Amino acid sequence: MNNLYLPHLATIEDIYEEAPDVRSFRLVFKDERLRDTFDFKAGQFALYSAFGLGESTFCIASPPTRKGYVQCTFRRTGRVTGGLAEMSIGDVIGFRGPYGNHFPVDDWKGRNMVFIAGGIGLPPVRSLIWNVLDRREDFGNITIVYGARTAADLVYKNELKHWAGMGDVRVVETVDPGGETPDWKGKIGFVPTVLEEAAPSSKDAVAVTCGPPIMIKFVINALGKLGFADGSIYTTLENRMKCGIGKCGRCNVGDIYICKEGPVYTAAEVKRMYNDF
Repeated sequence: MNNLYLPHLATIEDIYEEAPDVRSFRLVFKDERLRDTFDFKAGQFALYSAFGLGESTFCIASPPTRKGYVQCTFRRTGRVTGGLAEMSIGDVIGFRGPYGNHFPVDDWKGRNMVFIAGGIGLPPVRSLIWNVLDRREDFGNITIVYGARTAADLVYKNELKHWAGMGDVRVVETVDPGGETPDWKGKIGFVPTVLEEAAPSSKDAVAVTCGPPIMIKFVINALGKLGFADGSIYTTLENRMKCGIGKCGRCNVGDIYICKEGPVYTAAEVKRMYNDF
């Protein structure tokens, strides 16, 4: 019987400095057979081990359409992520997953896509964005609205430029008031406000959002004003993930175990869990 708690070993193949205290790892499994056969869906997550320190939960930021590696992005916030941040190319970490449900990408074929993210909330959406772009012919218009506290805090800066230059993707970048630099050419304002100003059409559209909980709340409200139904708005409650398999009980919201049932939910499902949404 397989041990649910035994991680796979993964080598750090490359490291990207995304923003202050934010790094991305490109990981390849040491087991070559697993490297070729590993499969997951956009929206799923994993637990990453810094041996001797513990493990931390965050999404798989690479798309399932790209094989042979996985990418993760994390902010240095505590003991485990601090240990991961000290690692170098060639070091080995633990990887346990994938866990959780996923975004129903196949159900969205033919729909227009709107992605809204804030700060470190872009990595879960990045997996989905690239998943959709790698299947570009299956989807309609694509709009990406992304913001952070400051211009320096924006992650995936090169990819944002790449997406904006694709011609058939609309990218709207924003920073909070006071977070702009002298050469900043994007919007200035909070993500929900800028989203309303950008006014993507709700016709035949699906919206996906991730970011701080307060941002998600106001984004859902803004999308409602724009005519998006709660069933067409998706988010991920990845920040509630703990052990990954619903054993520790720390992911629960009432009688719901996010590790077992989530982390992807529609706005309608989230509103049933959180009365203040």
